[in-house]
Amino acid sequence: MNICVVGAGYVGLVTGAVFADLGNEVVVVDNVPDRVLMLQAGHLPIYEPGLEEMVARNVSDGRLSFTTDLPGTVRRSVIVFIAVGTPPKTNGQTDLSAVEAVAQEIGRAMDRYIVVVNKSTVPVGTGEFVREVIERHQRQPVPFDVVSNPEFLREGSAIEDTLRPDRIVIGAPTQQVAMTLLELYAPLERPMIITDVPSAEMIKYASNAFLATKISFINAVANICELAGADVTQVMKGMGLDARIGPAFLQAGLGYGGSCFPKDTDSLIHTAATLGYKFDLLRAVVDVNAGRTIHFLSVIERALAPMHTRRIAILGLAFKPNTDDMREAKSIDVITRLIDLGATVCVYDPVAIPNARKVLPTLVEYADSPYAAATGADGVALITEWNEFKFLNLERLRGVMRQPIVFDGRNLWEAERMRRLGFEYYSIGRKPLRRS
Repeated sequence: MNICVVGAGYVGLVTGAVFADLGNEVVVVDNVPDRVLMLQAGHLPIYEPGLEEMVARNVSDGRLSFTTDLPGTVRRSVIVFIAVGTPPKTNGQTDLSAVEAVAQEIGRAMDRYIVVVNKSTVPVGTGEFVREVIERHQRQPVPFDVVSNPEFLREGSAIEDTLRPDRIVIGAPTQQVAMTLLELYAPLERPMIITDVPSAEMIKYASNAFLATKISFINAVANICELAGADVTQVMKGMGLDARIGPAFLQAGLGYGGSCFPKDTDSLIHTAATLGYKFDLLRAVVDVNAGRTIHFLSVIERALAPMHTRRIAILGLAFKPNTDDMREAKSIDVITRLIDLGATVCVYDPVAIPNARKVLPTLVEYADSPYAAATGADGVALITEWNEFKFLNLERLRGVMRQPIVFDGRNLWEAERMRRLGFEYYSIGRKPLRRS
């Protein structure tokens, strides 16, 4: 099947690579010439485990290519996926300008029936909006259909999520149109749900909002645990064994970040408001999340004040492990505040440092290992739970620090072990272990 994927960002690249790997002829289109040249040269603009190898394999086999020529690619395709960015506006509303621009070009280019698929995360009603835009810009009346096919990729495991998704949601105007997408996804042999277009659009936002709610709920519980002397990790285990709740997204920490949860919760709140519903529950979720770094920083400040005399090592910069994505990363807020307080900050991340340099204060120092970052430090703050940090030689870490004080923002280490090793240890939702 000839497929066009518009947008060579995270969703577009993964979608294009996987469909090509399934045997389709895929062309990924992007309007940034430098990005297309980079991809044509075999270099990826993002880090995602397994993606570079999949792209290289399918480019070599001739099933995957990259271009800036949207009109020509549209005319050769049976399905056109729109996978462009939908960033938030300052009021929480989703910016659909890139989606609209692509829809205009599709309308001008199409000369026969095609199926246009919204893969980007878009508010309910966008399918009808895209249809209207395409119709207005057609040079001559040509039939087409607009389908919603939201993605549920997790950065760091996107290939696995695309090849073995929990479900494939297809929001289509008719059963016949849905069959085109069913045929495309059939090789995956995964559960598929066919809905109307607005329902598919809502499924995406409702899913992310619910997961964000679980994260904020357990973080609110963590605050109570700290006050009551309970251990949130034990509470989480007890809750997670209930099949109605489950353990996923129930880890207390610094809250959610990245490109999806912050944007999607704000967008759903805004959409609800435009429809006349005040979504107070989701507003509370956002408020709890906003307070996580503030709380973490207050712990650091109380333990290390005065901050202007302190050197602090930061382990982990990306918003989550196995990605170099710095969007809404908690490290930005933590590091910026520490610098403002006059602390010296040295950071380490396995892959995100190049992206971090673009957004962090200029006074930040960068290290090539966690031990180098911690050398001479008065405290180590763990922000991102990379697997390599779980297996650090903690005796070596303590040995290079000026003071063995650790602030664990993800509850990565066992408190009792940290006590035995002689650390003063602060974590989330657990009693601090202070040196006597």
